[in-house]
Amino acid sequence: MNEVAQEAGVSPTTVSRYLNHRIELPKPTAARIDEAILRLRYRPNPLARRLSTGRTETIAIVAPEIANPFFADLAAAIEDEAERHGYAVMMSSTRGVAERELSAFRLLEDQHADGLILMTNRPDDGMLAARMAHHARVVLVDEDVPGVDVPRVFVENEAGGYVATRHLLDRGHRQIAYLGGPAGLMSAIEREAGFRRAMGEVEDGVPQVVSGAYSREFGARAVDALFDGAAPPTAIFAGSDFIAIGAMGRLRERGIAVPADISVVGFDDMPFADMLAPALTTVRQPVNAMGQAACRSLLALLNNQETAPVTRLPVALVERQSVANGSKSPFQRQGTST
Repeated sequence: MNEVAQEAGVSPTTVSRYLNHRIELPKPTAARIDEAILRLRYRPNPLARRLSTGRTETIAIVAPEIANPFFADLAAAIEDEAERHGYAVMMSSTRGVAERELSAFRLLEDQHADGLILMTNRPDDGMLAARMAHHARVVLVDEDVPGVDVPRVFVENEAGGYVATRHLLDRGHRQIAYLGGPAGLMSAIEREAGFRRAMGEVEDGVPQVVSGAYSREFGARAVDALFDGAAPPTAIFAGSDFIAIGAMGRLRERGIAVPADISVVGFDDMPFADMLAPALTTVRQPVNAMGQAACRSLLALLNNQETAPVTRLPVALVERQSVANGSKSPFQRQGTST
């Protein structure tokens, strides 16, 4: 490093900070360092650097399901941002099991990672909050764990629930079912709140709420419960695209056409949403921005910098072909689908 610094005409400290992505240099200076590194065939010794700094230069991502496209895309966004700042990423799947979530903190305790980005898909019984209380280098993303003081990155779930339901109401639907996630989970609570706020804006609305898992299996079971009842809905707002897929599959099996017989709106805008038949109208979560914000918050913690306690990112309705006009709509328009 001293030779690189001498060759580039800068100090060894400047070279070190430049290689560790902790300084922005003028382009000519950065170019001189890069050229010196190439000429001298210099390679930083990561082990020596970690010993000198006391850091692993690795962050851990703990997700419920790696196979779920939402969590996979979120993890990929975190990884891209981490690599831009010189950090490696360690990925772990909890499969939604509480014990596996708790054991993930050993990565910090055993100094395998400098910090941890945690995604959970279950309501906490207090055990996770108690474990997190002993760790300051943790960021929560997507779901909350009540009672802990760590940075959080969420989307505007309530606004998403409102805009999805309002879209169905504006198309004339009044009997609308919300198929939500697990009872007690922040995202499910907030999306249901948005659903109820929109339904409260019409006098003749008939809301129905069924809670379960963010899964295709739950979506299918919920359709059976709704259509085996006395008053099936004319539209469904599903709290996730996975629920929407399960619901649409079961509707097809029962000979109920989307959107001719019933309209469906999802939440997430997973990569496959536009490839369904019909393509799914859904609420888009800004997955890349979520991952970037979570990673930046963690890096700020690691560098003893201030970070926002809560970051909320906006969502947007993506209109496709799974919504048609309700039979009694005062807002009837030409055509049968969006």
